[in-house]
Amino acid sequence: MAKRRIGILFGGKSGEHEVSLMSATSVIRAIDKERYDIVMIGITQQGQWLLYEGDVEALIPGGWQQKAEQDLRDQPDRYSLCVLGSGPNTLKDLIDFALPILHGPNGEDGTVQGLLELLDIPYGGCGVLGAATAMDKITAKRLFAQEGLRQAEHIVLSSRDFLQADESRSKDNKHDAASHARDGGIEQRIETIIKRVGRELGWPVFVKPSNMGSSVGITKVRDASGLGEALLEAARYDDRLLIERGIHCRELETGVLGNDELTLAGIGEILPAAEYYDYKSKYFDEASKICIPADISEEKKQELHDMAQRAYRALGCDGYARVDFLMDRDTNELYISEINAIPGFTHASMFPLLCMDIGMTYPEIIERIVELGYERYHAKNNRENRHAQK
Repeated sequence: MAKRRIGILFGGKSGEHEVSLMSATSVIRAIDKERYDIVMIGITQQGQWLLYEGDVEALIPGGWQQKAEQDLRDQPDRYSLCVLGSGPNTLKDLIDFALPILHGPNGEDGTVQGLLELLDIPYGGCGVLGAATAMDKITAKRLFAQEGLRQAEHIVLSSRDFLQADESRSKDNKHDAASHARDGGIEQRIETIIKRVGRELGWPVFVKPSNMGSSVGITKVRDASGLGEALLEAARYDDRLLIERGIHCRELETGVLGNDELTLAGIGEILPAAEYYDYKSKYFDEASKICIPADISEEKKQELHDMAQRAYRALGCDGYARVDFLMDRDTNELYISEINAIPGFTHASMFPLLCMDIGMTYPEIIERIVELGYERYHAKNNRENRHAQK
């Protein structure tokens, strides 16, 4: 029986490009080579899709791109890649199944998933709906609220609420914090937002871009003096922003695998070296610790798992995802934080470690994700065939 060709998609145009390279390296090392042929497909920060046949160890330092581009110049007939269409050297021709290991916009947000749907290529992870809703924090919070899940109080803003008067700004410099700081109109509008935050949320707060992951663009603001800079920082990444009340909390996470029937992974706690689990703490600070299993009561474990399932369903997730929580240190109340449709996948990342906590090996986690992707693909085709026969 011929081995299935698994296309590992890595890189991408988002601010989480480096994280994707780290995750993909771990996945490629661990995947069962007896069952699958690996096709490495890198997406550059400029959005170019490239076939890569070099050493997996070159992914993290970025050397993969130089080699892939050189191979394409030297042997265009072999290394050219046409993403759309059918026939030789198209994505549809080269792979049987896609495993997107892409973090952030243009990869984790339903865009690549939609492309794979159009190409009729089965893939692992959340579908278009689940990926899109999980990626967008504001949309996710609205769906969580409809489900009745407890979450931190928050305010939703648009960058237009404080940048709208600067009509001279071009698309290229619209998020230039220095130029905006000199705009007196912006200062007045930020002052209005400061008053609203003080009135509705209090301090501290977290300012976040709605459509970004890995804590990119997030700032903890302790008092009114830091809010303006934090808003401008978040606006570098998205026009839709979230200001969330800070909770004196523990950070807990669990994993979910499944389409119809769900498997719940273990529960872990993040012990960040920094004041909160920011981008640096997640991927580069060895002083940050992970505690698995988390030291919480059986009652709280059950409550957290119940909330995780409800959140997963509310966002339309399938395949797999990581679900993040906050637990108030004073009241022990649990708050849903967010869902990550393509969580970090390094050997030190929380999601695979949580799955290992329930007895799965790293290769078995990948195998299960592939199985779930095919399960969804066949279920969709069966529905479409039944509809066509009517």
